[in-house]
Amino acid sequence: MSGLLSGLEALGLGGVSKMEVFEDVETKEKKEAGVEEKHEKTESDYLFEKTHTCPVCDEEFKCSAVRTGKAKLVGTDSDLRPKYLGIDPLKYDALVCPRCGYAAVNRFFNAITTPQAKLVMEQISKRFNATLKLDGVFSYDDAILFHRLALASAVVKRGKLSERAYTCLKTAWLLRAKQEEEETKPGEKEALHAQELEFLKNAYEGFVEAMSKENYPICGMDEMTLYCMVADIGRRIGHYEEAGRMISKVIISRNAAERIKNKAREIKELIVEDMQNK
Repeated sequence: MSGLLSGLEALGLGGVSKMEVFEDVETKEKKEAGVEEKHEKTESDYLFEKTHTCPVCDEEFKCSAVRTGKAKLVGTDSDLRPKYLGIDPLKYDALVCPRCGYAAVNRFFNAITTPQAKLVMEQISKRFNATLKLDGVFSYDDAILFHRLALASAVVKRGKLSERAYTCLKTAWLLRAKQEEEETKPGEKEALHAQELEFLKNAYEGFVEAMSKENYPICGMDEMTLYCMVADIGRRIGHYEEAGRMISKVIISRNAAERIKNKAREIKELIVEDMQNK
């Protein structure tokens, strides 16, 4: 179809003939100035579909993942829960095989032996019959369910204490995030907080035992970093004395970096404050 301004080329107005009759003036001015209109990012803009191969049943499947370097870290909670702008990458950290039901947080997904895979097949895969949505944006309910599946797999395969503790901690963080980010019904926030505390208690017990039985780094953390994190988890569940002793070890340590010592001092202040308000 001919343009509305076609034919003006013969008059030397070739550029004019290509103009849009109803083009927005503001948009035109921005284009002429070389300024592009900013697209407001949605959560889906941070995601892509990543292909995985299940180490239990060899099924190849795709699952939503966060693009590397796209999410901007804006801070952390005192127990090291990371907080990002525009998306919560924690929602996409648990991988679930849609065929056999094996699940694990990303760090541990492929860390499974043949005997462990057999345990998963016998105790989970034979009963698993769910249809899961693994593409697109995950809700917090989706993410919490996937992390619960990951915890079930960790228990069934008799995974490391640290894996079970880490999965509990990640689930607690998701429950906390849901309380912060979503509108909840009367009483629901209290129920979510109670669940968060339950997962934190299990994370605390698992990490404390792992610290005496496993080699460092544990879940990618050195000894002093882990002490800080576990001390704050202890504070959150009311284990003030144990948390205080743990954090003091960091403060007086000759091996701890100054950054970690500063973090430990902040946690010590929180412990003292919580004890006073008890």
